This record gives sequence, structure tokens and C-alpha cells, in this order.
Amino acid sequence: MKYFLSFSAIIFLLFTSPAKADIDSTSSYHIKIEGEINLGLPNYISRIIEKANEQNIGAVILEINTPGGRVDAALQIRDAIFDAQVPTIALINREAASAGALIALSCQKIYMTPGSSIGAVTPVDQSGKKASEKMVSYLRSVMRSIAQRNNRPVDIVESMVDEDIEVPDVIEKGKLLTLTAEEAVRHKIADGIVEDFAEMLTQFGLKQESVIYTKINWSEKLVYFLTNPIISSLLLTIGIFGLIFEVRTPGWGIGGTLALIALTVFFGSHYLVNLAQWTEILIFFIGVGLLLLEAFVIPGFGIAGIGGIVCILISFVLSLVGHVEKLDFTEVVNAITLVGISFILAFALVLPIMKLLPKSKTFRNLILETTENKQEGFHSAPSEYESFLGYAGVALSALRPAGIGLFENHRLDVVAEGEFIEQNTKIKIVKVEGYKIIVRKVS
Repeated sequence: MKYFLSFSAIIFLLFTSPAKADIDSTSSYHIKIEGEINLGLPNYISRIIEKANEQNIGAVILEINTPGGRVDAALQIRDAIFDAQVPTIALINREAASAGALIALSCQKIYMTPGSSIGAVTPVDQSGKKASEKMVSYLRSVMRSIAQRNNRPVDIVESMVDEDIEVPDVIEKGKLLTLTAEEAVRHKIADGIVEDFAEMLTQFGLKQESVIYTKINWSEKLVYFLTNPIISSLLLTIGIFGLIFEVRTPGWGIGGTLALIALTVFFGSHYLVNLAQWTEILIFFIGVGLLLLEAFVIPGFGIAGIGGIVCILISFVLSLVGHVEKLDFTEVVNAITLVGISFILAFALVLPIMKLLPKSKTFRNLILETTENKQEGFHSAPSEYESFLGYAGVALSALRPAGIGLFENHRLDVVAEGEFIEQNTKIKIVKVEGYKIIVRKVS
């Protein structure tokens, strides 16, 4: 009876609980882009836009307040926005600079709040200096195509990227264009000014209560964390250290396991954010294969070993720079520097460990320290029984020739030296060969 009542209560609650509001043309997805644009955002925005396409929702709204960030991340977000089958709206709340302006201009509609700004899209390197002319030219062409797609003034959009472009009555040559909300509307970069998010919803006939506020999930945060340059460098250091340590020690051990885990995480996280492709992973395995060939098949160190190291280095560098169509040379230099630092740190860790580890008691217990050669014949390794050499005792059993002897309360397996020894006979340890204890009858 008790279980029946509980089951009935559950059914009652399920059927009487308020139904979730249906998603229709008055609903919208809200995506907030705040702070620096990073590699955690593209997958998050793509995921939301795919859901919007499936549900045929009213609109996807990107609320933007960012000083910029990674160009490759912004380009991936642009592609996701272009794939949207529903209206896309950018609401610039305060600032959309650099990569943020690129994302905003990719949307079909742009609205700005009073006091906000948009522009300054010129690419810069990690030190804040203007990127190469090749990169500027590429980004200018990207912005031009975005402007043409969404019917924005091409010359004004290009002047946000390149200060050499002059637009009469807008910007003079030698200055980079950034527009206020009022200027953006006047020059048809933005479609209007709204006081807040609620007013913008009203203009599009979207309901405030039907807005679905989204957030980046834990896996997207984790991938962004793992692709951070510092974490990437740490993973590379651990991976390189593990590879070197594994080559220098026999069998498969902790070095190989560390390398496998660290490099799997490195390539996996970079693959998820479209930095690494199967090409880089294949190059890495070719490099490892060449090193193994050099270590176990080809004597010495030659072309195969050098080729293996070069392939591994190339795979690391390519996984860090991504696949921007017009790659900036400074990005390649930064990637090479990062890989170089990782190699130096790995060697700095390996050298003292390889020097100190053989002296440790744990390591000595794992390996055979003596060597064998034909001239000297067989030599067994020193054992713990050598301390019993010279001890006198008694045979606890008959030695035929093997048996058991008692030496100062220690029961030991012993072997008689070429003769039968009766039980309770006095014996003496005369030789120890590894774990073989040889005894002789005491007259």
C-alpha cells in the first residue's frame, strides 16, 4: 500500500506540474561574449547555433563586450554564425573591438547601447605590435567579404583594419577607425541604438520570458584551459620528458605512461579547438616511429633519429599555430619558442634525474647492475645471503645434496658440496652464488 501511494504521488506531480514553455518564433537564445575571445568560445557558440537551427527558434542574440582576442577563434565563430539558419543579432554593450568587431559584423543585425563602440580590428602579435602586412591584408579581405555579405559599407569596414585606408568625411589616412554608437548608425555599420537588452527584444517581437540564457559548459572550459599557452607548454614538457626517460630506461614504465597521457591530452585538446588536425598527429607518430627505428634497428644515431626529432618538433609547432589561411610569421616564431622552452625544461629535468636515479635503492632493486662477457664467464649478482658466508650451523634435513640448514636461528635452503650429508650434522657455509648457498661438512 505504501509503495502504491508513493507511485501515485509521483504520477500526480508529473501530470500536474507546469509544462515548459514551447519554443517558437518569439523565443531566442542569448549568448554572452565578455572578456577576451579565446578558443573555448567557438565550440560553445557552434553548439548553441546548431540547437537553434534544429528548433527553428526566433533568433540567436550575441551580447558583446570584449576588447578582442584570438583571430582564429573569431574566424571559427564567424563560420558558426554564417551557418545559422535563424536570424543572428549582435548587441554591442559597451565595446566590440578587434575580434569582437569581426564577430559583431558577421551577424545579420547589429544594435548598440549608448556609449558603446566598434572597430580597431587591426591584427597584433602577443607583444601588442602590429602584425605583418600579409596578415593585415588577409584580415582586410575577410572583413570586406563579411561587409559584402551583410550589406555594410565595405570601405568603412576595411578602414577598421588598415590605417592606410582613407574614407572621406569618416577617417583620414594614418588612423585606425573606431566608431561610437551614433557614428556606427549614421554610417550604416549598426542598425540602431537601444537602451538595453529588453528594448532590443521588443523591436524584434521577441518575448523577454522566452529568452533562453546559455552558458559555456565544463568541457568547453576544460578545453580552453588545456589550450592555454602555459598549460600547453607544461604538457609538452611532460611529454618530451617522458619520451626521453622511456628511451633511456629498459621496458615500458612511468616515462612512457607520462608521455602517452600528456601528449594525448595535448593533441586531443588542440584537435577539439581546430588547432591540430590529423596531419599533425600523423607527423608526430612518424617521428616516434623513426626514433624507435633508430633505437632498436639501426645502430648509432643518424638520419632516422634526426628525421624523427624534426617530425616531432614540426607536429608540435603546427598544433600550436592553428590553420589560419594567411599565417603570420610571428605566430610561427612564438610557437617555435614555446616548443624550444619545453624541450629545454624537459632536458633540465631528465639530466639530474638520470644521474641521481641509478644511485637510489629502489632503482637498484629493479635492474641487474653486473654485466656478463665470454672471457670472464658467468657471474651471479650479489644477494642478501652473502652475509651468511662462513656461518656454521646444523643440517635440519639430510642433504641429497639439497636440503635445509639452521644457522643462528635462520632456516636456509642449502646445497651440499659434492657429498651426502646426514641430518643433524654440523655444516658450514663455504660459498654463496646468488641465491645458491653451498655448505661443507664440519669434521
